[in-house]
Amino acid sequence: MKLTTPIQESDIKKLKAGDIIYISGIIYTARDAAHKRLVDAIEQNDSLPIDFDGQVIYYVGPTPAKENRPIGSCGPTSSYRMDAYALPLMKKGLKVMIGKGDRSDEFIEQMIDQKGVYLQAIGGTGALLSRKVKKSEVVLYEDLGPEAVHKLEVEDFPAIVTYDIYGGNLVKDEVKKYQSIKID
Repeated sequence: MKLTTPIQESDIKKLKAGDIIYISGIIYTARDAAHKRLVDAIEQNDSLPIDFDGQVIYYVGPTPAKENRPIGSCGPTSSYRMDAYALPLMKKGLKVMIGKGDRSDEFIEQMIDQKGVYLQAIGGTGALLSRKVKKSEVVLYEDLGPEAVHKLEVEDFPAIVTYDIYGGNLVKDEVKKYQSIKID
């Protein structure tokens, strides 16, 4: 399935755990330090420098760009570190988060309640994923270096729906499927 940002609620309703999707448009990068600053701004009632309504955050700290490329390797980072910061951003309209690895039960409940989805990009494929980035610019927290917030223009960026708004959980479902196999 192909999606274009900003992501609409009607798009979210179509997604099911296990779907492979391709995102085109604008996505933002952010890791731990940037998330903390964004949530601090929300808690202090400061205006956010980004309108998160229908937006996508990719948990990545890209490497420096090589010559004639907009970005270096940009593979996903472990997502669980952003669990504590996700709810305030979802309340501001964030709909899609991309990373790698499992998330907490509390995060999953909050995500379903806020009608968001969690996607995974395949770890170890950062060089390949960088080919889907057409433009990259630092838009926030430049002092954080690779953890600064980048605005990426992407075309057909691949990801797998891991948790959907209906309680679909690719991680648990797949583990259960293979646990039931008996090996003699």
